[in-house]
Amino acid sequence: MSLKNKLNRLKPHLGAGQSQKEPVKMAHQHAEDEIPFQSEWQEAGFKPFYFDQSYCLVREKRYHLKEKHGTYSLYEFIDAVKAWNQSEINHPLSAAGHKPSDLFFFDTETTGLGGGAGNTIFLLGHASIAGDEVIVKQHVLPHPGAEVALYQSFLTSVDYTTMVTYNGKAFDWPQVKTRHTLIRDQVPKLPPFGHFDLYHGARRLWKHQLERMKLSIVEKDILGIQRQDDIPGYLAPMIYYDFLESKNPEGMLGIIRHNEIDILSLISLYTHLSFQLLHFEREQTAQTAYETGRWYASLGETTAAESAFKQLLEGDSPEKYKAKHELAKQYKKDGKIQEALPLWREVAEFGELKQKFAACIELAKYYEHKEKQYTEASHYAHKANMLLSANQQFHIANNENIQKRLNRLEAKMLKRQSAFNSPDKK
Repeated sequence: MSLKNKLNRLKPHLGAGQSQKEPVKMAHQHAEDEIPFQSEWQEAGFKPFYFDQSYCLVREKRYHLKEKHGTYSLYEFIDAVKAWNQSEINHPLSAAGHKPSDLFFFDTETTGLGGGAGNTIFLLGHASIAGDEVIVKQHVLPHPGAEVALYQSFLTSVDYTTMVTYNGKAFDWPQVKTRHTLIRDQVPKLPPFGHFDLYHGARRLWKHQLERMKLSIVEKDILGIQRQDDIPGYLAPMIYYDFLESKNPEGMLGIIRHNEIDILSLISLYTHLSFQLLHFEREQTAQTAYETGRWYASLGETTAAESAFKQLLEGDSPEKYKAKHELAKQYKKDGKIQEALPLWREVAEFGELKQKFAACIELAKYYEHKEKQYTEASHYAHKANMLLSANQQFHIANNENIQKRLNRLEAKMLKRQSAFNSPDKK
């Protein structure tokens, strides 16, 4: 049966996630000549790894660094690591202090999306740099009783320093730790290591641009990667269960290819995120520059944040006044209040609602507490109050504070007027 027909046969089961079949149990002992469809596995580049009276299947595939994956060549990852090592910026994705070969890119395929011991990992994939090549290695679980062999092959082949994943902190690695716990007395320990989770970086920069943050969407819309005849990840559990019954690796090879592309995409995504964050020889949209600045500001990287925001001060992008407001906030933190004031005045006049309101409040506070110019402070406080009236949800959250400010300013102006009109002043 062709792979296409097999996928069509599986479609009716996709809505029955609660009634997935239990994996078929197989004997734990296998002689070398008992591997089902061994010639097909060998043709696909897989070799058996024997351990503890069982086996898993392992493939190693090499790519020259000159090869491209999307808009990037694999070699540009080397440039990204060098750029971080030449930068003084402290960032969660910084590879400063690392060599390119220190990072390994990791992804799994599992029997479900939920956590816990009932979810089995049936494919462990990883890649790293060695010389002028990227080496992709994949470990396949041929049946549920072979996990000891699977993790033995994996843990003895990976040089742990820093892992790179996509949502791996929340899903992939917790699953590895859960499965490892069940067999920890029979395989090597899981050593500590650094972890770059690119999902969080992608979400930081492109959450307003992309409908969803799936890796396949980031690949297509950000990295220019077009998958051909790819098997969707959500079909992976069904295909694996079918494989356990039939032993035929035809469908599994499609999942393996899907996993391989995921891993290569992690290299390109790390490269792209690094170049965007470091403004390194790549065009950057106004929105990405703005989000980059906000990320740096949240980390206390003032100089890098200001550099990102200053890119947006000219032109007509929607982020122009957002950037001016954020830059004014940075100036205030640095004690450069006189540089912040003209930016807040512009934002109060031309910015979007939230930025307008915040700028008006900053100006009201400055004129009330620093300059004692209560009339000017009242002007901006009243303007902020009018902005509240234009947005009911915004109004509910801020009305009480602004009313207190208005009452206080009115009292101060009356007191000043009373003092001015007193007989002692005549």
